[in-house]
Amino acid sequence: MFNKKKKPIQTVARKLVTYDSPKSVVSEQFRTVRTNINFSMPDKDLKTLLFTSSTPGEGKSTSASNVAIVFAEEGKKVLLVDADMRKPTMHYTFHKTNSTGLSNLLTRKWELKDVVIETEIEGLHIVTSGPIPPNPAELLGSKTMDSLIEEFIAGYDIVVFDAPPLLSVADAQILSNKCDGTILVISSGTAEKDSVIKAKEALVSSKANILGTLLNNFVLEKEHHYYQYYGTGE
Repeated sequence: MFNKKKKPIQTVARKLVTYDSPKSVVSEQFRTVRTNINFSMPDKDLKTLLFTSSTPGEGKSTSASNVAIVFAEEGKKVLLVDADMRKPTMHYTFHKTNSTGLSNLLTRKWELKDVVIETEIEGLHIVTSGPIPPNPAELLGSKTMDSLIEEFIAGYDIVVFDAPPLLSVADAQILSNKCDGTILVISSGTAEKDSVIKAKEALVSSKANILGTLLNNFVLEKEHHYYQYYGTGE
């Protein structure tokens, strides 16, 4: 008999700093992002918001989750959807199962009430990716996805989508065309300029409404005025 190798412990959960350390400088920065998003479309209600990046590992999932939390803190009813059906992480971040989710809704196997998950954060619900399908792009581009977005909007003040990186697959381009606004997350010090430019061009070609960029992993010096004003936080 052979001994089975132990599986490595999953470590892809993202830190919810806005929930764990609400008074920190980083949490305050996410609230600033929320304010900027609110100001970005003064003449129209922003109901659907997409987060993506040029390449993997730039922090789009972390940013999407924390921005969803600060919108919930504002008193809004928020739905956070893991639209990365190729490499989902949201269920790890919120310590939930991923047995059902977005892919089940898009294949009409389940209804929204069956897959939506309430979190311990007041006002925030999530829909995990569900089982990984063979054709994510086709599912996201379907009329069923259009109907699903309408259903999301009917039940929530704002819907935040976490989409795959732009230069890897077409999923984010497809979904950005369906959303009111798109945020491009850029990792400070690691993102390549050419990749970011190509990502922006991909969003423009899909006629996405680019609200702006979010600089992630930027190291703030201790002498910065934010530290002097807010302190080190929690």
